[in-house]
Amino acid sequence: MRSIVTGGAGFIGSHLCDQLLDMGTVVCLDNFDPYYDPQVKRKNIEPFMDNPDFELVEGNILDKQLLCELFEDVDYVFHNAAQAGVRISVDNPSKSHTANATGTLNVLEAAVNSGVHKVINASSSSVYGKVSYLPFDEIHPNVPVSPYGASKLIAEHYCRVFNELHDLDTIALRYFTVFGPRMRPDLAINIFTKKALKNETIEIFGDGNKTRDFTFIDNIVDANIRAMKNGIGEYNIGGGERISIRELAEKIVSITDSESEIIYGESVKGDAEHTWSDVSKASRDLGYSPKIGLEEGLKRYVQWYIESTDQ
Repeated sequence: MRSIVTGGAGFIGSHLCDQLLDMGTVVCLDNFDPYYDPQVKRKNIEPFMDNPDFELVEGNILDKQLLCELFEDVDYVFHNAAQAGVRISVDNPSKSHTANATGTLNVLEAAVNSGVHKVINASSSSVYGKVSYLPFDEIHPNVPVSPYGASKLIAEHYCRVFNELHDLDTIALRYFTVFGPRMRPDLAINIFTKKALKNETIEIFGDGNKTRDFTFIDNIVDANIRAMKNGIGEYNIGGGERISIRELAEKIVSITDSESEIIYGESVKGDAEHTWSDVSKASRDLGYSPKIGLEEGLKRYVQWYIESTDQ
């Protein structure tokens, strides 16, 4: 089996590369965008560089010719390349749209032209946005509250259209706040952990009452592997439980035995009020169920952080 992982040097992409190397050859496509330190991403894939079944290609999903060349003889495309981040999408919506919408369109066109078996698209719970009811199921209204969420929803529509027009198998996995080893440095769990281990003040944006469904990275990888063979359309991939940001910070303080004080600042534009996944569709069609819950995932992450970073 030959797979390509776009954004393969990132947090989720590098974990997928690791798992897929047990199943065949893997091409990792990444442009090492400086949204955060590219050296972090290079470190993510360092363990694979001597593996003869792993190939790193430094390039961009906006390069249509490159995609067509790379997709020849590829069975599965795991499309994770994106401009992540709600906040940057508010400040620079054009970059989010270009990477997430136009980039996905390019991936789908190349997949059709190259005879790829299936495109597994990394989507986001941000496509839901405004809450009509909780937990979110896949028929919940899509009313994104950020350009990031809107760009991810456009990408989903492109996947659906290419499935209907070209019989290309596509599946969009709506990730709910993924965390774990190698996670992006700008995400809350990483920031809170870093502060807690140093007994520094932890600042929460807003009053701490916003809630999130956090999903450990191993659950995400499991869903992607299952999605290769089963499922068409959109699927929630979450942890199935939610917690307020204040409670999350308190948990991390407790796990790290920290003396950090928790304070509150201004809310951030574009942040959803609540997320919570109903994964019953993924359970039925993909056989997915989150194996690692929030508490266990946080303990694993803190342990990894202590062992892999300078305190």
